Amino acid sequence: MIQKATPTMSNKRGLSRRAEWAGGEPIANVLMTRTLAQPELISLAAGFVDQQTLPVEPTRRALDAVWSDAGRARAALQYGTTIGYPPLREAVLERMLRADGKTADSLNASADRVVVTAGSNQLLFLLGDVLFDPGDMVICGAPSYFVYLGSLGNIGARTVGVEIDEHGLVPDAIEQTLARLQSAGELARVKAIYVTTYYDNPSGVSVSAERRAALVEIARRWSHEGKIYVIEDTAYRELRYYGDDIASLRSFDPEGETVIHTGTFSKSYSPGIRVGWGLLPPALITPVLAEKGNIDFGSPNLNQTLMAAVLEMGLFDEHVERLRDGYRAKLDATLAAADEFFAPIDGVTWVRPTGGLYVWLRLPDAIDTGIDGPLFDRAAKEGMLYVPGEYCYPTEGTPPRKNMIRLSYGIQSCESIHRGIEALARAIRQVL
Repeated sequence: MIQKATPTMSNKRGLSRRAEWAGGEPIANVLMTRTLAQPELISLAAGFVDQQTLPVEPTRRALDAVWSDAGRARAALQYGTTIGYPPLREAVLERMLRADGKTADSLNASADRVVVTAGSNQLLFLLGDVLFDPGDMVICGAPSYFVYLGSLGNIGARTVGVEIDEHGLVPDAIEQTLARLQSAGELARVKAIYVTTYYDNPSGVSVSAERRAALVEIARRWSHEGKIYVIEDTAYRELRYYGDDIASLRSFDPEGETVIHTGTFSKSYSPGIRVGWGLLPPALITPVLAEKGNIDFGSPNLNQTLMAAVLEMGLFDEHVERLRDGYRAKLDATLAAADEFFAPIDGVTWVRPTGGLYVWLRLPDAIDTGIDGPLFDRAAKEGMLYVPGEYCYPTEGTPPRKNMIRLSYGIQSCESIHRGIEALARAIRQVL
């Protein structure tokens, strides 16, 4: 349920209700404090990209291309439009259509419906501001992306968790949740279903093609008391190391009125450039741009021009291929170490993803992996950090599991991953 901010709570500190709802980020604070105090720790917690893979040379070449044209350079240094740099919006849409094997007409899509933001998190927050009043609900997986869960809490929205399995969100679980809310007279408060369709953070699973079509159909069918959107987060689509690509959830919405398709270059190119985007249903374009204009008057124009040049020059695809090779080796190292050190421990299981940056680990029910539980400190003493899985669960619906761990292999070398997982296995054995 949402936190009730009384006048006394807000007025005493001179803060708004949203400031009270936002609270803090306890796990982020704890991990940062531990990292600073013990820099020798192997962090399999932070979901950062590999520092060594950041595209220094490709970015220099793209910037040189922009700077070699004085007119283009001056335009890049000037204000842009709130909706975003036109060549970038066109390139983003063209890439999505090509990946999905679709045409713009078949999906009722155009560059006029593509909004560029400072990373996909900004777009997710803007959508929250536009769609949700305090007490409105978002259905999402249990577990889900914990930063977005916190963002929803910041605006007073309620997050309702439903079951996931190796194929992603379980359609029957969503149906049961919607039926329960309808019986309770709360269906009209459900505004969206949120899902990371590729290599989910934290679970590592992707939504199967069959379930993608089902999710769109469920949202349409249950919109009889109010519109229910499906927010598709595709942050990790390019980080595919094995298997074939799957058409996006948006490709199963030919009218373009149900799925909000969001993406970012932060994981696949550079988080420092901070460029994300969304292909929005027509009804959301005007309200999102009005909200965005009030906040930033347009995302950084130089960054958008630079990213457009990266795409235009073919530098992005070259970088992604190198990135996949590096991360594939790290994923292999993570799973090999898990086989070596976790497999002999009864009750320890893990997801084997084919892409992304995360491995989701389940320990015996008796082990509390939280920051106040016995394992967290023991693992730090053994030399590693992890994210306790309980932070990745919505506030309602499927209850949080206290015995889960998110491991992220993005920033560590294969050797460090091996040592970190060995250290965690030692800690688990000691706690058991």
